[in-house]
Amino acid sequence: MVGEVRLTQRTVEDARCPPGRKDALLFDRDLRGFALRVGSTGGKTFLVQFNVAGERRRLALGAFGILTVDEARKRALASLGDVAKGVDPVAERRAIIATRKAAVMASKVRAEEDAFTFGRLVDSWVDAREGERRPGYLATARTTMKLHLKAWLNRPASSITTMEAVRALDAIKATGSTVTANRALAYARAAYGWALRRQVVACNPLTGIEAPTEERSRDRVLSAEELGAVWRAAGKLTTPYDAFMRALLLTLQRRDEVAHMRWSELSADLTTWTLPRERAKNDKAHIVHLAEPVRDMLARVPRFAGCPFVFPSSSMKPISGYAWAKRTIDAAVTVERVEAGIEPAELSNWRFHDFRRAGVTALAGMGFAPHVCDRLLNHVSGAIQGVAAVYQRAEFLTERKAALDAWAAHVLRAAEARPGPAG
Repeated sequence: MVGEVRLTQRTVEDARCPPGRKDALLFDRDLRGFALRVGSTGGKTFLVQFNVAGERRRLALGAFGILTVDEARKRALASLGDVAKGVDPVAERRAIIATRKAAVMASKVRAEEDAFTFGRLVDSWVDAREGERRPGYLATARTTMKLHLKAWLNRPASSITTMEAVRALDAIKATGSTVTANRALAYARAAYGWALRRQVVACNPLTGIEAPTEERSRDRVLSAEELGAVWRAAGKLTTPYDAFMRALLLTLQRRDEVAHMRWSELSADLTTWTLPRERAKNDKAHIVHLAEPVRDMLARVPRFAGCPFVFPSSSMKPISGYAWAKRTIDAAVTVERVEAGIEPAELSNWRFHDFRRAGVTALAGMGFAPHVCDRLLNHVSGAIQGVAAVYQRAEFLTERKAALDAWAAHVLRAAEARPGPAG
């Protein structure tokens, strides 16, 4: 319903919407375009109507009660004056509303970005990759980033710049941890790449950054005398580190794979250990023969109800104090060498991973074929490559068993040899 009256305080108060109608429009006789809309529920709103480029527009001015009739009339006059100047008040109102909405959205986005810290990015990435990557890899990645990029943890992940990343990596390198700097770069780059693909961050600040150092393959091979010293020193570790260290040495498998060994992965007679695909670095299940010394150790390892792990920590999780174990071994070896008059007294520049290289080197000297050693280490590629690798699916289990038995005998002979100065 549309009508025309002189809009005054009294006529506006008395205005009613006819029964059965959703609303009614009452236009002012004195100011063309100034009107009052009366709703069926009694609500009353002032508006102004005008034409822009032949198109009719209506602009709400405010509700009666908040505005008086005179105040609404002044707003209508101002809007009509703008129209006369070529300004579209409706378009301006829409632009203001859009700007406000954009500001609110930008504020919300900033708040979300501020809440998504680098620490949350690390945890979210690790959680998302669980089941896709080895637990040991993810644990190392989380620890490396949270330890060596600690200054970033409470900062918004989106605030880290490429220049800051370069400086942080250079600082890690300056401490002498060159390989750690490379790993921190690789882990953080992967985490940011994951977040970028999910549009949680706008960019990956580590893209294009050169590795802090060029890594070279290690060639450290422990001698028989050194192997014997490590074996004896491992016996001075507390349980279950003593058995873990000797199992690591005799099986020639990767550190985290051995540390996470489960009782369910061992055969009933303890002759074989089947490393499942999901825990293997190369995503390939692997059968490991357990030589007699390993079987003897495992038979003596305590089992705990409800704990699936062969080498558990006090919290019934896989052991992880590798640095402590190595320091303890190094200290024991040094004492033994000093007492025996061996120089240098320290066992230098060695890592647990060097056991694998020492093993295959010794086995090669015993006449075991390279392809047997490759399968022993669960390497994806090795001596058999190309077309031959496609057709050669043999696992050489018999040869691998003989190799690990020979390796165990070699280590035990070295351990039984009486240490003393060369010559």
